[in-house]
Amino acid sequence: MRILRAATVTATVTALAAVAAGCGGGSGFGGGGSDDSPRSLTYWASNQGPNVEADKKILGPELKKFEQRTGIEVKLEVIPWPELLNRILAATTSGQGPDVLNIGNTWSASLQATGALLSWDRKNFAAIGGRDRFLAPALDATGAAGKDPAAVPLYSLAYALYYNKRMFQEAGISKPPATWDELVADGKRIAKDGKWGLGAEGGQLTNNIHQAFALGKQHGADFFDAAGKPSFTSDGAVAAVKQYIDFMAKDKIIAPGNAEYGQNQSLRDFATGRTAMVLWQAAATTFSADGMKPGDWGVAPVPVPSGTPGTGRQINSMLAGINIAVFKNTRNLRGAQKFVRFMTSDAEQRLLNKAYGSIPPVKAAQRDPAFDRKDTKVLRETLTKSAAPLPQIAEESQFETSVGTAIKDLFADAAAGHPVTTASVKARLAKAQQQMAQ
Repeated sequence: MRILRAATVTATVTALAAVAAGCGGGSGFGGGGSDDSPRSLTYWASNQGPNVEADKKILGPELKKFEQRTGIEVKLEVIPWPELLNRILAATTSGQGPDVLNIGNTWSASLQATGALLSWDRKNFAAIGGRDRFLAPALDATGAAGKDPAAVPLYSLAYALYYNKRMFQEAGISKPPATWDELVADGKRIAKDGKWGLGAEGGQLTNNIHQAFALGKQHGADFFDAAGKPSFTSDGAVAAVKQYIDFMAKDKIIAPGNAEYGQNQSLRDFATGRTAMVLWQAAATTFSADGMKPGDWGVAPVPVPSGTPGTGRQINSMLAGINIAVFKNTRNLRGAQKFVRFMTSDAEQRLLNKAYGSIPPVKAAQRDPAFDRKDTKVLRETLTKSAAPLPQIAEESQFETSVGTAIKDLFADAAAGHPVTTASVKARLAKAQQQMAQ
């Protein structure tokens, strides 16, 4: 999923699943949609660009193109990330949702568990050109293993390390770091006179989870055991979270104020020369909106403990992205399928992913030379070689909330000058695990 903002989950998915099963509205979740309103669709799009207005400018002409081809009017609402998950969850309980919507791919299994989304079985995939058009890694984040996907990949994303070339040059650093030890050393050379080595969004729960998950894989931890039960206090999980917090608490390369960041402030610090590095997904369009030129910044794979990403399956990113889904109780099932086919067509995939700086999950579209730019090439190679999907389990959204909050609180401790020890990290994670069990 995209990490522009943090979504706050206010209800558990298991409770929602029970409520959703008995909801009214539309033709009912069990009805598989209808075609009572064949001339219109409502589409909830996630905020992918620098702001909501930018998304409307990008999507508006494409939706008009779809209307001209099919006669179906698409009513667009672009929803900011702080609101999106709660809006979707509310729609699953009321039975009154949009026809088509974007979801963060990490939510796929959680929303699948509510029973509110159309399943993409062989017949439904055939209606949009077939499952084989999509990259296998992107399909890995579309729902629980062994079940038909709950959504279709739309935009693929991964994390990269963005670095400020001028700040590196001024510090006498000739190349971006490939390992965490190198990143810390470079960050310490830069962190002085009001400048900092690395930016973070310590108040953004989803970003916290994404960083901790990738570091956890490097420490041999998944945060859930083979049975799908939380294992937040395993040695690897604790070490991963402590390593991330230590960039501020011990290494002093992240500014204390970053503990409260949650709305892209770290990107603005990067663009204004206050911070030299940031870990982010497809940041090019945001940098441009903040006045940076392409030559002002460089991009490299996210560091690993040693060697290079992908070597021996060294994971350096969660498999991020946006999926497109259909509510089961849509009043225009055929129109919704046509719209998903349109949005995942080769031409639209090339156009939209170019606009957002993301990578097409559709194989044919990804072959466009536009995705051979250095930044998109790094993202593409990370997706295919060294990214892993977050656990595709019903409790994933609760995981983002509980552990994301624990990391937020640990950043607050570090910013306040309180000691962050292995014991204190484990205690916070134990509390998060306890919350998951409630």
